[in-house]
Amino acid sequence: MAIVGYVSRTEHFSAAHRLHSPHLSDAENLETFGKCNHPGGHGHNYVLEIIVRGPIDQKNGMIANIEDLKRWIKGAVLDHVDHRNLDKDIAYFATRPSTTENLAAFAWLRLAQVMPAGMLHKVIVWETPKNKVVFAGEGVTDSDIQECTV
Repeated sequence: MAIVGYVSRTEHFSAAHRLHSPHLSDAENLETFGKCNHPGGHGHNYVLEIIVRGPIDQKNGMIANIEDLKRWIKGAVLDHVDHRNLDKDIAYFATRPSTTENLAAFAWLRLAQVMPAGMLHKVIVWETPKNKVVFAGEGVTDSDIQECTV
């Protein structure tokens, strides 16, 4: 049996958003999201950490080639969110609020489309140095993956 390990890659990006749910009234949005519901939106310098899991290859000693991991993260996530308005530039957020929870799920769903099956272990998104979300793909279906568009 192969030895299993984990590899983590951390990236940074900047994006704007407005916390606003199409499923709530304007008053409910203001009550739920407070100043983060401001119509002009606001921005964050996010930190994105991707953790992959797998057997350590006996020939090359790697779980995943870092160059592949960098390419997957850039193409599936960063190229779409960096210096963008999440609410206006990404179709996924047209029907759901651009919370950090949904942003982590978005990153997972996008990466699941380009990475080998079973390799993606966790997605961690820091909105601020004090607030982060960990998403491990629980509850994700093939339909969710196919419907995740930018």
